[in-house]
Amino acid sequence: MTTITLDLSESLVRHASQAARLMHRPLEQVLVALLEAALPPLDDCPPKLQTQLIEMTWLGDGTLMDIATSSMSEPDRLRLADLGLRADALTAEEQEDLALLRERYGELTLRKARAFALLSIRSGERLLAHAAAA
Repeated sequence: MTTITLDLSESLVRHASQAARLMHRPLEQVLVALLEAALPPLDDCPPKLQTQLIEMTWLGDGTLMDIATSSMSEPDRLRLADLGLRADALTAEEQEDLALLRERYGELTLRKARAFALLSIRSGERLLAHAAAA
């Protein structure tokens, strides 16, 4: 383990201390958990998305909510569904289209999950659980 000294604002220390008290955990443990959540491991993430996902940490809440509630375009969604249903009988071109659409869908899903995670950290609420219930 590495020890790092940080200069934190009084308000940040106050908020983190309050969270630590409410969770009955040491302040250091709360700060480490927040850093781990804000900087998740990206080893399994496609390289071209790694930078995007980390940069999302500095986006405003409105922009993050836009990402969290975004969806695949209707034509792409319909094409993905059609090709997926016929996956065993696709031409080479259709197989490439399906692979590309699946990749786009996966990237969209990763961005949405990251946005929900960041918004949840900021608000202290489990937003993804609320979205899934809606």
